[in-house]
Formats: sequence, structure tokens, C-alpha cells
Amino acid sequence: MSENDDFSLFHEAIKGVKKIKQDTFFPKNERREKISEIRDLKEQADTLFYFSDEYEPLLTDDNDKVRYRREDVDPHILKRLRRGDFEPELFLDLHGLTKEKAKKELAALILACERERVYCASIMTGYGTRALKYQIPRWLVQHPKVIALHQAPREWGGDAAILVLIEQKEPRDIHEFQGR
Repeated sequence: MSENDDFSLFHEAIKGVKKIKQDTFFPKNERREKISEIRDLKEQADTLFYFSDEYEPLLTDDNDKVRYRREDVDPHILKRLRRGDFEPELFLDLHGLTKEKAKKELAALILACERERVYCASIMTGYGTRALKYQIPRWLVQHPKVIALHQAPREWGGDAAILVLIEQKEPRDIHEFQGR
């Protein structure tokens, strides 16, 4: 069959067909902007509601290695975090941020973990003045989605980072989260 035969067959098949005029649907970009605004408001509300500077939790702090687990979570999870059994899927670097900006970034990280179904994240605090290194765990333990946190093992930032486990609405297979 030649190319001309193909064209003639095509033209014969579409004979009598009218072109449809698209005049009823006009896509709007407002939806995307509204979703962004709603997300910003949710992050701001989370920041104001969950992250109080006044709250002093009972954190286990052995040799400057901060750790925490929710009461309903198996104590063995802290050992697994310390060993590096969980591989972080999201990384948040807070170097050089003010406390207020860091709060907003933490709220955004937790929302991103929920949205993307990320179980383990790494928060890099750095050394610096140690203000954020001291305050971040105190904020995180106030959020109901935080299952546990531990000073990161050397491969994920060591003393300058914290690994945090975030509760998911629909749990995935636990073996997906293990890096080893």
C-alpha cells in the first residue's frame, strides 16, 4: 500500500465529519493559586498551633544526642533510628534561618511528608549558635504526627542533623522504609 492510498482511505473514513468548536470550557489558573493559599494558611496554622516556644518536653538527652518517641510507639524504634535503619526520603536544611522561618519550614516539611507519604525525613540544623539545634526537637515533639526523632547517625548528618519519623494515614509496608 502506498502513502497516497493511506491518505485516500483516511479522507474517505472521515468524510462528512464536522470539526468541533471548543467554546464552552475556559481553563482557569485560579484553582492552583487557591490551593497554594490554602496550603500556606494550613502551614501557618500548624506553626502557630503546634510549635510553642514555651513548652519544655521531657526529652532524653544523652551526651548531646537528643531522642524522643511517642508513648504509643515501640521503644525499639529509637535504636533503629540511631543505627540508621531508616533512610530519609526528604531533607530540610535550616542553616541560617531565623526561629520563625524555621517553624514555618518544619510545618511545611510535615505537610509534605503527609502529602507524599514520606515516613522518614532528615532535618539539618547545623552547629552555629545551637539555638535551632536546641529548639527544633522541642517543637517537633509537640506535633501529633511526629512518631519519633533521634540525632542522625553519621551517614545522615551526625550531630548536625535529626532524623524524624512521621505518622502516615495509610501505612506502607515497613520494609520500604528500611535502607538496609
